[in-house]
Amino acid sequence: MICTYDCVDRIYPVMQIEVIQHVLKFRFQAGTSRGVLREKDSYFIKLTDGRDASRIGIGECGPLPGLSPDLDGNLIGAFSELINYGASINHLELKDVELAVPAECPALRFALETALLDWQFGGKRLIFDNGFFHNSMSIPINGLVWMGDKSTMLQRIEEKLDAGYDCIKIKVGAIAHEDELDLLKFIRSRFADTDITIRLDANGAFDERNAMEMLDDFARFHIHSMEQPVMAGNLELIAKVCRDSPIPIALDEELIGIHGSSNKQALLDFIRPAYIVLKPTLHGGCASCADWINIAVKRSIGWWLTSALESNIGLNAIAQFAAGYSVSMPQGLGTGQLFYDNIPSPLQIHQGRLSYSPDNTWDLSLLI
Repeated sequence: MICTYDCVDRIYPVMQIEVIQHVLKFRFQAGTSRGVLREKDSYFIKLTDGRDASRIGIGECGPLPGLSPDLDGNLIGAFSELINYGASINHLELKDVELAVPAECPALRFALETALLDWQFGGKRLIFDNGFFHNSMSIPINGLVWMGDKSTMLQRIEEKLDAGYDCIKIKVGAIAHEDELDLLKFIRSRFADTDITIRLDANGAFDERNAMEMLDDFARFHIHSMEQPVMAGNLELIAKVCRDSPIPIALDEELIGIHGSSNKQALLDFIRPAYIVLKPTLHGGCASCADWINIAVKRSIGWWLTSALESNIGLNAIAQFAAGYSVSMPQGLGTGQLFYDNIPSPLQIHQGRLSYSPDNTWDLSLLI
């Protein structure tokens, strides 16, 4: 436990807020063009009502090293500021999230936002009341293939195909380019683009010297989209790539740190991507992502949601948020299988779809 505070509420006499740290350990070395991940820290915002200790709202703050603005400053200090804010008001509501947590801490905003929604719905891990939670619908997801050597990636691709995924997402930019092309050739030798969709994610691995050459090479294999081909921040370059690329471009890291509707609109109007990829942990929570979606739809820009290596607590919240939209495009919500010490939950994946099974229960013993 990192910190607690008691907040007097006119309706619910005492609400206690705690921040609990948990280290998530990967089942394998998760490789990206930015390096290899072996474990990551998550911090859980836990809300309890003094009248009913069984009513617990939980949200996850899982910042990503090297990406999350939360880690650029003093995250523990942000927890303390949240404590001070909570102690100064009579009760905490959703409208308080933006006041309680600065925009520079998007992961913490997401955590507080979803913890409050969970608590308001009775502490049942119900974040958005729709068919996903009630097991009347499932969400199509892509099968994520992490970087490794060529043979390891080939094995992972085969595993995803055998598991019934019809959308495969492959991380590129870290191994030999010819090896990456061979992997794509393998998929297309077995499946046409009408049967298997291929997404690529470069995590900014290319630059102005080689981006178009790489995109031209990949385009031979009928690629659905390329996420963030060049590093975020070079607006002129990414706008040019979006104009000239034979593959539709999806913005990912480019969206981090963009606050306010007017700034979001200006970014999309200048770059004009085909898609945006939204991560509530990185982009300021579900309310902020809903704003991005509204802005994108008005500009005929496609979108999908992706988890950012959260545990099942954060993944569940993002899945329920996604289910509030008519999602037919596969979402990036398959990361719950990455950790061997994940929070046991009703989430399950079958044939490339994520669902919420009433036959399984939450085990919060790691957090309570």
